[in-house]
Amino acid sequence: MVVGRTLSEAILSSKSGGPARAGDIVVCEPDLILGTDGSTPMAIDYFEAMGGQAVADATRILLACDHYAPPTSTTTSGFHRRMEDFARTHGIEILPVGGGISFQVALDTDRVAPGDLVVGADSHTVTCGAVGAFATGVGSSDLAGAFLTGRVWLRVPHTIRVVLEGEIPTGVGAKDVALELVRVLGTGTADYAALEFHGPAAAAMPVAERMVLSNMSVDMGAMAGLFDTAVVSDLHRAQRPAVREHTLDVATMEPQVALPHDPGNSVPVGEAVGRPVDWVLLGTCTGGRVHDFREALRVLRAAGGLAPGVTLVVTPPSQAVRAALEADGTLEAFETLGAVVTETGCGPCCATSGPLPPPNAKVLSTGSRNYRGRMGDPSVDIMLASPATCAAAAASGRVVDPRSIS
Repeated sequence: MVVGRTLSEAILSSKSGGPARAGDIVVCEPDLILGTDGSTPMAIDYFEAMGGQAVADATRILLACDHYAPPTSTTTSGFHRRMEDFARTHGIEILPVGGGISFQVALDTDRVAPGDLVVGADSHTVTCGAVGAFATGVGSSDLAGAFLTGRVWLRVPHTIRVVLEGEIPTGVGAKDVALELVRVLGTGTADYAALEFHGPAAAAMPVAERMVLSNMSVDMGAMAGLFDTAVVSDLHRAQRPAVREHTLDVATMEPQVALPHDPGNSVPVGEAVGRPVDWVLLGTCTGGRVHDFREALRVLRAAGGLAPGVTLVVTPPSQAVRAALEADGTLEAFETLGAVVTETGCGPCCATSGPLPPPNAKVLSTGSRNYRGRMGDPSVDIMLASPATCAAAAASGRVVDPRSIS
């Protein structure tokens, strides 16, 4: 019997030119290398220290000024100038401030295909696994090495197979599934593993929903979070190897809320109902798909608009998403209701650009992380939830079950 390969083993075998099994160290050629303003300036320092005179292949590199968007100081604006100079010198594409989050833009523009290898110096590069790519975060020194050589070394991860059974109920979204998985698997259980998503519920998810689960894979400690596709399956048709498996019946799920200060501290919304909320963030890389904003607007309108004393911040993750929301009037509607619409990028989610919640704020966010100090001041309490649950809280000033709003 021929022993098959996991998705990760199949892709990394293809990209390294030889057999790759869990635990092996392989040197691979990425199809796409992503750098951000939070990582690229240091990578440029490493590149120069390595004696770099030219990048291996500029067409496989995409840089983005997405974290400090807009820059908050002369230091951060200096990061952008350094990146712009580097991009100009080497003929690399760079997304300016407002151009969008690196991996979101890569997906929007079809720069990632099933079976690709994507590396980026942003932990949430794993989002690209939604289309069946092996996508993972690397450090600035590895980013510099990839610039210089066009290659990267990786340890092939072991695999946890996540089977999503059933049909997701009305009123429950991918973010709720992701938060439940983080709770069940824990924030460190999947360390240096790859999560493979299978099952009928996974197969039924559109790419926009898959992105949420791939994105939050890293918050379970995973190196990658991949959805199976026909293209990727062709790489490992033989008998699948035995791997650890976890099954989740999504049909029984309800909306979730991650309480402070851990994404794994998730509870059903009923256990969080009534908690005060005075600052709400919609968008960025985890909760920033077009349908997320439209669903949030629907709930906000149905609930009667923004509650007095609540700040609602709306942050589109890419120009494609922003353009769609401008074209259909969604962003204008949010502004009319009193929301603050920010520059496209990461912004408030990781405190790299404003507006930021004030001291002692009670935040509900569609972001991926709620660790103490994640949004700046350590006195801020951050909870995580779906766009619908966040919108319902923005309309009431407290956590409510979004299914109660018709």
